[in-house]
Amino acid sequence: MHNPKKILIFSVVYYPKFVGGAEVAVKEITDRLNKDEYEFHLISLLLYKRLPREEKIGNVIIYRVGFGGEVEDTADSMKFPLHYNKYLYPFLAAWHGLKLAKKHDFSLTWAIMANYSGFGALFFKLLKPKIPFLLTLQEGDPIDYIKRRVLPVYPLFKMIFRKADMIQAISHYLAKFGKDMGFRSEPIVIPNGVDVKNFQFSIFNFQERQKIREELGLKEEDVALVTTSRLVIKNGVGDVVKALAKLEKNIKFVIFGEGYLKEKLLNLAKDLNVSDRVIWRGFVSHDLMPKYLKACDIFIRPSLSEGFGNSFIEAFACRLPVIATSVGGIPDFLFENKTGYFCEPENPESIVKTVNKVLNDPNKEEIVENAYNMAKEKYDWNLIASQMREIFGSI
Repeated sequence: MHNPKKILIFSVVYYPKFVGGAEVAVKEITDRLNKDEYEFHLISLLLYKRLPREEKIGNVIIYRVGFGGEVEDTADSMKFPLHYNKYLYPFLAAWHGLKLAKKHDFSLTWAIMANYSGFGALFFKLLKPKIPFLLTLQEGDPIDYIKRRVLPVYPLFKMIFRKADMIQAISHYLAKFGKDMGFRSEPIVIPNGVDVKNFQFSIFNFQERQKIREELGLKEEDVALVTTSRLVIKNGVGDVVKALAKLEKNIKFVIFGEGYLKEKLLNLAKDLNVSDRVIWRGFVSHDLMPKYLKACDIFIRPSLSEGFGNSFIEAFACRLPVIATSVGGIPDFLFENKTGYFCEPENPESIVKTVNKVLNDPNKEEIVENAYNMAKEKYDWNLIASQMREIFGSI
């Protein structure tokens, strides 16, 4: 019997405390690959002091570096001096990777995003040039914003792309970014996915839906817009709050997510006299999210930028009509009047118009079914994991 191939992953944050689209992707993929074939080691930041320095979650052995403190449910809530950990991460992670390389014969290093993780993987690559380096692009921030942030170290940032032996991007938008940054070959597009079985409608009956709606404070006649979003500028949550003031009174807005904009958004809702129509539910674990989505009526996230957007595909799998903006990687899967509806970014009036369009669209059920079938046929995690296995094998 052959020993499993060992893969070293660089990811700034990971389960169980910090979970976003990139972290979900890593866990869903690694959980589906044969343990006899692959063994995964992952270096992330500690941040939350109650987490162990080393533990195994799923099929991944996690090593946490840096220092920790008290942290809320999102990395955006880090208080001084915890955020300095991110600047230390590339050096600490590369150093810890070297120590692990003395014990383990790694077949591959895998960086999750070309941010601090990318720098950590780059430093490791420079020290261990014979180990192939796979870079996954999962960036959600606007490209111009990313470039401005790395301006002081821009030549080093470009080196992440040039030193990568392969780039896998979750959208064609991010694949173009990888090519523009100097990757010498063609990036491979493999999107994020959804656990379709976990989101299927058949396991959720009318009584359960009513019970959850009551828990959310929704009445029978209410129409619930819902978003699962970090409360940051790029996700456009404030634009939905502004639109609410011009929509019918029975239209409510359920928000699952935390972030630095929460207080500002609370004040915005108060100023617009819609506080009683905005339902704040904070962080909800990914496992519990399907039942809350299914209890609502329309998924909406009017993003200013989006690398891909797992949440949209999850809404597809829940058979919810989806309203999004035509930015970043979203046009890979959302087609106007076929799998969803577009509104304009930073335009509350456009949101009002699109919500009313969805509510009155006689073809809505057909669009929802098209989107569900797309999620099932193209974005199931089993398919994505199989495609990533091919990448691991080829590199």
